[in-house]
Amino acid sequence: MLIAAFLFAILGVLIKILGPSYRVWDIAFYRFVGGSLVLLAIFGFRQNLFRPARPKLMLLRGVVGAIAFLTLTFAIRTIPLSTAMVLFYSFPAFAALFSPLVGDEKIRFYEIVCIVLALTGVAVIFDFKMEGSLLGQSMAVLAAVFAGLTIAIIKKLRENHGSVIIYFFFCIIGGIISLGPFLQNPQLPDNGTESIIIGGILLTSIIAQILMNHGFRYCKSWEGGLFMTSEVIFAAMFGIVFFSEVLTWRLWIGGLLIFSAAAAFNLQSRLAINEN
Repeated sequence: MLIAAFLFAILGVLIKILGPSYRVWDIAFYRFVGGSLVLLAIFGFRQNLFRPARPKLMLLRGVVGAIAFLTLTFAIRTIPLSTAMVLFYSFPAFAALFSPLVGDEKIRFYEIVCIVLALTGVAVIFDFKMEGSLLGQSMAVLAAVFAGLTIAIIKKLRENHGSVIIYFFFCIIGGIISLGPFLQNPQLPDNGTESIIIGGILLTSIIAQILMNHGFRYCKSWEGGLFMTSEVIFAAMFGIVFFSEVLTWRLWIGGLLIFSAAAAFNLQSRLAINEN
């Protein structure tokens, strides 16, 4: 999960470097269509990617994941990034709410405390302020809701599906949604540098998503979501290294809160295993 969060942070850096000339639909098309083609080329002959054991649940995962991506993008475009990110990273709490409905996971009090502690850390890092339009804020919360539902569904799918096929269906659905808007005004790479960056976006998104899906085999849905909040810390560090952003006390305190929550979660889980 931590490696996946690290790679997702790198993905964010590559998208930022790519520049504003590439629309959301361009990035989505390269990520999803490219991802489906790569997975089909590598795993298509060894895994039957078009025959999931639970096709309806797999399709639902693709749709809600795509909605989460689009609503978050809309929020980022309409309200300050800090507000959008803090609202979005409430998704582990929504994962905890949906998991008993989708699967059989139950949340305990100390797990709620860990989630709250991690969300507090995210808020500290971003110097949270409720800014921007109500519509944009609503879209950020909606993205968190659908991201939480997505995580709960992934956890359920991991019972009898591999990590690759779960991401493959996500790419198929995302590719279908982004194909039309992309073809209306496609942005193609102008030089080798842009091609390399797009290749990096494709590579990091595939590896990060498969690792995240694989991680849900070993942890609860909201526990995985909690570990994924470490992406905020990695993104802040990359901002300092690549974009000359300032290292502040908020990163230290917020990062400490997030990692403390993850460590407490992991420690309590190990103690529970030892007791059993």
